[in-house]
Amino acid sequence: MPRTTILVIEDEPLIRMAVADDLRDAGFHTLEAANADEALDILSAEASIGAIFTDMDLHGGLDGLSLAWIVKTRWPPIGIVITSGKRRVEREQMPDRSLFFPKPYAHRAIIDALTRLIS
Repeated sequence: MPRTTILVIEDEPLIRMAVADDLRDAGFHTLEAANADEALDILSAEASIGAIFTDMDLHGGLDGLSLAWIVKTRWPPIGIVITSGKRRVEREQMPDRSLFFPKPYAHRAIIDALTRLIS
């Protein structure tokens, strides 16, 4: 059975690589993007993405919450995990099948949440 692909969107390279490595170690295939525009390009080209993990505070025009709404509109089955160390996101601000984790977060909690979202 093919592995589920998770797109990790984070503008801090070390954090992005650490999350992607943890997800690969958990058995996911991962793709990485440094901002929302790059993420949208990858999502348009890659049909196997089952979920995204996005930071709220991204460099560029769109933040993670705006990206989440675009993803939910264009690719409704994709699960979404949003994280931030600066802002809090309430449930009613996020699209369906989205979860919020404040930083710092436990990587195991992220893996478990993504597993639930794609099940």
